[in-house]
Amino acid sequence: MSAPVKARFSINVIENSDREILLLRRRPDAELGASLWGFPAGHIRRGESPARCARRELREEIGKDIQLSPVRELGPVRDSFYGGIYEIFLFHHRWQGGSIKLNREHTAYAWVGAENYRNYEVVVGVDEDLFYLEIWPVNYLDPGRLPPGRG
Repeated sequence: MSAPVKARFSINVIENSDREILLLRRRPDAELGASLWGFPAGHIRRGESPARCARRELREEIGKDIQLSPVRELGPVRDSFYGGIYEIFLFHHRWQGGSIKLNREHTAYAWVGAENYRNYEVVVGVDEDLFYLEIWPVNYLDPGRLPPGRG
């Protein structure tokens, strides 16, 4: 039997034409993942759809002056690293242009290719998200951070 869902999240994975992903660095005083790199994401509010949450989080975290095209949606998926208590909805987008304007939650952003990915200390779950969306070959991901039996 699965654990009850404690929270639901929408996660935006943005990929550019060079197959790089957009990572955001969290503030040093962030409650979860301080100073670590992650995706534009957030809690789904009561009565809010996962897609609406994904759009809201994009506007809040990277600004309104962005153009994206949808690639794939996936979910719900239960997390593998927090006891399966989180329900995750993944939104894969292709960057079409614009300018990124970070909010107070983040201190930096970077476009990161598969070859440089392991140089970034990421929030637990990022490797799993990339695995589920099949963005890069699995050998670029941390096998210890993939769903059980997948590494």
